[in-house]
Amino acid sequence: MEERKVRKTAKIGVVIGTKMKKTVTVLVERQVRHPLYKKIIKKRKKFLAHDEYEKCKLGDVVKIIETRPLSARKRWRVHEIVGLSPAEKQKDIEEKKE
Repeated sequence: MEERKVRKTAKIGVVIGTKMKKTVTVLVERQVRHPLYKKIIKKRKKFLAHDEYEKCKLGDVVKIIETRPLSARKRWRVHEIVGLSPAEKQKDIEEKKE
């Protein structure tokens, strides 16, 4: 028996929804070149990702990785929080000033 190493796809996006329990909506934006006109265009896609400890807030930049199907539409999991939301950054700045 051969063991195959499966490389899981990772994407970086912004949390745009936290209304569900243990689930966040992540907007991933990428830039592609139009095949005919050669203009750079932005493509956006929303992913539902599993957030086990509900740490993500609106506006956070997160890294999501592919996983087994967790529900009908949820096939991604939050791997780490890369950056904080603007509101959280402001709080950190104010705390450091004091």
